[in-house]
This record gives sequence, structure tokens and C-alpha cells, in this order.
Amino acid sequence: MKFSIFLNPQIPGSGWAAEENAVAKRPIGRDVESYQNLLDEIREIAVLADQTGFDALMMTEHHFHSEGFEFSVNPLMFLTDLAARTERILLAPLGIVLPAWDPIRAAEDVALLDHFSKGRLRLGVARGYQNRWMQVLGQRWNAVAARSDGSATDNRNFDVFGEILKIMKLAWSEDLLRYKSDVLDYQVPNPFEGIEGWPAQEWTKKFGAPGEIDENGVIQGISVCPKPYQYPHPELWQPFTVSDRSVIRAAQEGILPWMFTPNPDDHAAKAKLYQDECAKLGKIYKLGEHTGILKIVGMADTKEQAIETFGKGMQKDFASFFGPFGYLEVLRKKEDDKFKPISAEKGDFKRMNEVEMALLGTPDDVKRGIQRMLDRMPDLEWFGLFMQGQQGVLPLDTVKRNLEMFAEHIIPEFQD
Repeated sequence: MKFSIFLNPQIPGSGWAAEENAVAKRPIGRDVESYQNLLDEIREIAVLADQTGFDALMMTEHHFHSEGFEFSVNPLMFLTDLAARTERILLAPLGIVLPAWDPIRAAEDVALLDHFSKGRLRLGVARGYQNRWMQVLGQRWNAVAARSDGSATDNRNFDVFGEILKIMKLAWSEDLLRYKSDVLDYQVPNPFEGIEGWPAQEWTKKFGAPGEIDENGVIQGISVCPKPYQYPHPELWQPFTVSDRSVIRAAQEGILPWMFTPNPDDHAAKAKLYQDECAKLGKIYKLGEHTGILKIVGMADTKEQAIETFGKGMQKDFASFFGPFGYLEVLRKKEDDKFKPISAEKGDFKRMNEVEMALLGTPDDVKRGIQRMLDRMPDLEWFGLFMQGQQGVLPLDTVKRNLEMFAEHIIPEFQD
């Protein structure tokens, strides 16, 4: 098994753990000194993870978070900074939200980071679930936040995601790109009949891509440069593939799915679906192979200390921020009334432990939690530490000590 850290960067001194400070600096997301503190913390965590044996560092994309939480507005740029400070760890935006991007600009930026890191990039691609910014940045494609409910807007998001990914793949693989989309108001070149009036015609005829310019000096296609460092492109990952159709498309597109299904039985069912769909395409995986799972991990010398250190803040942040987005559903038990939503009061660390969304305790407690997953999925490929309620909430030394304990006690036990 391989191990990753998943960061939702949080500005230190924001949120419930430092409510008075966050209110005083409102909106703390625009406070320059506070943002510099965030950069310092993330850089220290990245270097520590690189040095202690973690295999990957993952980071999400979100915008307009004036409150200071989930503060990674452009993970490609953030990870470029970290690529220059690390040596071996894989770097993974998890992921860039495709319905908010221009496909060619995204393809270019991804290729650049792949070169900067010399192939340490793993590209997470996502649909986007937060309407505050999706309705602004997705407006060019008439795409709003994904709801995974099969509604018309959810289907539009699903279709836009797939089309942008298709164009990006063409941009990476084809020396000359010509494409007219039936899903988006998008064509290459534009107008599709060709771009006239290119002054450097002779130069392009001699040095450009074959067919890029015709005998009449009209641009007939474009060559997206550079191509990625990795062939044909970085391995694709996708975060939080909960719905069956996302799991199925991940299999069809060769995407490694990261799943946020805490209960080992539920996760094993999704992994089995992925395995079966891959097999239909001739890609034979063992159960759990080419998939990942996220869990919150907090360790101390005793279980009581771990719960005291990590439990309370984690509970309040998770219930208050993620709860309204429906993430409390991951805490559902079989005995819960299926017609009633999970209330914030039930979103405590005790239930998080019971459904195994969180593994809090001694290193031996965490080992047993991981082994319970492997009992159902012996070939689980990736385990991710979801650092919710830690970086930006707890003292940096506490966060780093948790990672050091994991690297010392857990990674050697299960590492490939």
C-alpha cells in the first residue's frame, strides 16, 4: 500500500478554533499576513512528508473562501511551489475542477507542472460541488455545482466534465488539434474553417506542426505546447467518487478513484464495482488495486489523548462546514432512519470512529483500523490521511508529530 496526505489548506487562526481572531480579521482570507502563515505551514508539512516517506501530497481546488478554510485557489500553482522544495514525493491536485476551466489552458498548466516536477505529478480531476464559486467560474459552460442527484443541472455538470477531459486528452496526444464540441460552445480553431491573417506564415510552414497552416496561409489547427513530461499524460485520479456512475466513468477513462466511503464494507462494494467495470475493458485489477480511500487519522500515546487532541475540533469543524454540504451522510449507520438526514449532533468523533471515517488512538489502534480495510480489500493501493481539523486548527508541532508517528509506526507496517 502507498500513503498520501490530503490537505484542505486552512489559514491558521481561522474557523472555530480561533473564532475571535477570525472575526477580528474578517475576511481573514484577504489578510496578507495570515496567508503568509498558511504558506509557511504547508511548506513545512510538505517537506516533512517528503522526508519521512509519504508517497504523495494531495490538495483540493476551491475559490472565494473568505472564511479562510479550504484555501487552495489554484492547486497547480501551489504544488509548483512545493515541487521546488521537495525531492521525491508525488504531487496531486485532487483535483482541478474541470467545469471551471478552459480545457486548453488546463492542459497547458498541467503539462508545465509535470515538467517542473519531472513526472512527479498525478492529476486529480473533479466536478465541483460548491455553488458559490461554481456558478461564477462555470458560467462560460452553463455549468453549476454537481449534486450527484441525476437532475438536469447535475447531468450538465457531468457532461461538461467529460467533454473538457476529452479535449485535454486530445491536446496532450495530438500534435495538431482540430475539434468542434457538441457539448460546449467551443471549437479549435475558431472559426473552425480556419484563422486568416497570420503574419508569420512562412515561419510556421517551415517550423510549425505539419498541417498547422494550409497553402493559403490559413491556420487549420493548433499545437498545444508543451506536451506532458509523462506519456501520454500524468496518471489521472478523481476525488470522492461516491456515485456509481462516477465510479463507472472512472473505470472507462482509466482514472484512479479516491473514495470517501468510510465503512470498509461500503468501500469494498465500490471497489468491486470499479474492478468489474475495468474488467469489461480488459483492465484486470485485484480488489482494491488502483483505488484509494481517505480517512482522518489522529494518534497519541493513548486513545484518550488522541480523542482529546484531535476529536473535539474535528467534530465542530466537520459538522459546521461540511455538514451543510451533505457530508454528514458518510456517518450514516444501518440503524439510522433512512428518511431522515444525519444531524450535526450526530457528527461527533465517537460516531466518526464507529463508522471508521476517523481512526483516533494509539499507533496500534490505527494499525487495526487499516487492517480491517485490508481484510476486505487485500490489494488496496492507496491510503490517504485527510487532515481535516488539523492543519490551521491545531499547533503546527502537533500536526507534524502526528505525521511523524504515522511515518514511524504505520508506513513500515503496510508499505509496498
